[in-house]
Amino acid sequence: MLIARTLVLLLLLTSAVFFAFYAATGQVRYRHLGLVVLKWTVIAGLFFFAVLFITRLV
Repeated sequence: MLIARTLVLLLLLTSAVFFAFYAATGQVRYRHLGLVVLKWTVIAGLFFFAVLFITRLV
């Protein structure tokens, strides 16, 4: 559980850094990378909560 929380936190921080790079430089590739990382963060979070839900059912 600690690994999943750490992974989600690191993904959020990485996404924030990419958006900060985009704000500083104006290069669209940083915005794109930030959105991709944010998408995977949401997927990882949903997977984490799905595992928690399944373990509560069992």
